[in-house]
Amino acid sequence: MKYVYSNNKAASKLILLKEEPQFERYYHQKETAYKYYSIVWNMGKSQRVTIDEVEYEFGADCILPIMMSQSFTFERPEDITAWQFNREFYCIVNHDAQVGCVGFLFYGPCPVMFLQLDAGASDKMHRLLDLFEEEFVSEEDIKEEMLRMLLVRFIIKLTRLAKKQYLGTEEVAEEKFNILRQYNLLVELHYRKERQVQFYAGLLNKSPKTISNIFSLYGKKTPLQIIQERIIAEAKRLFYYTDKSVKEIADYLGFDDVANFSKFFKNCTSQNPSAIKRLVK
Repeated sequence: MKYVYSNNKAASKLILLKEEPQFERYYHQKETAYKYYSIVWNMGKSQRVTIDEVEYEFGADCILPIMMSQSFTFERPEDITAWQFNREFYCIVNHDAQVGCVGFLFYGPCPVMFLQLDAGASDKMHRLLDLFEEEFVSEEDIKEEMLRMLLVRFIIKLTRLAKKQYLGTEEVAEEKFNILRQYNLLVELHYRKERQVQFYAGLLNKSPKTISNIFSLYGKKTPLQIIQERIIAEAKRLFYYTDKSVKEIADYLGFDDVANFSKFFKNCTSQNPSAIKRLVK
């Protein structure tokens, strides 16, 4: 079953899918009208999900946020319930004050973030799902506003759940946590040109040491690792899903020459980019 709300004038779209036998997405480098944030819920038994050619175990009654740029396939898509929305329907960056998810739930340090539901959380999500379905079939004039309100509520619940599971507590020092989130978003915006922690620390009016100390509070990765992993993730997507040469990928990611890119890639992954490109072919 597929519910779709769209506002052609604003180009906004929200989609709810349930028990669809075909549900997958592959990477597109260019912005298109088909790019959506996705939130997927495995309502069946544990299954395999492949994100950007990496296979993970997707537990039963587990929710997974997926970025616009990530490719995905599921072992049993018919067990998946999924929400998909574009920036025009709800821009999480512009409305971060509402949901507080940017740089953590989305654009965060984890390429995948599995959120396990306990019995109480699962019941709440089922009730919220029922409200979504009721609103999708509604004919009221305020339908778009109601769907957007439900989506905001949904994202806030997931962000709270993520804090408990990944940080150990929902109560965090918001000022420091927000700096971490802002750093992650800035990396998303500038990773193709800037590879030094000092650049991002400067944008935040903090010293690199202060940024490192904040990261040590809320995660296992260093600020430098966040930059490096974002570059590597994009490089691998370009290897897997485009016909670009190693040189073209190096140029796209802001490296002066192939040698520097190959050295960077091998230092981060212990793999040679040319070998990966040949393997993909």
